[in-house]
Amino acid sequence: MAKTITLFCSAGMSTSLLVNKMKEEAQKKGAEYNIAAYSLNEVDVYGPQADVILVGPQVRFALDKIRKQFPDKPVDSIDMRAYGMMDGKAAIALAEKLMGIQ
Repeated sequence: MAKTITLFCSAGMSTSLLVNKMKEEAQKKGAEYNIAAYSLNEVDVYGPQADVILVGPQVRFALDKIRKQFPDKPVDSIDMRAYGMMDGKAAIALAEKLMGIQ
């Protein structure tokens, strides 16, 4: 069963580029993940089905709220450097670490 990695950012636009890099990286590793990005205001809709929630650095302020909303899910923000570089490998590594997959 594929794990779902859900990213939230301010609008979902720039993060969709990172999603594509993450999908490429997962494919290289032979890992099956459902990866998608959404606007932060859609966290109520897409958060419940996520196995792990990552937020873009620009909405890091929402981390505590999201953690309280989903106490049973791993939630973290993507490192600003990894995000800026669109480093799919680093983002996948973070998601896997949070899910306990190494």
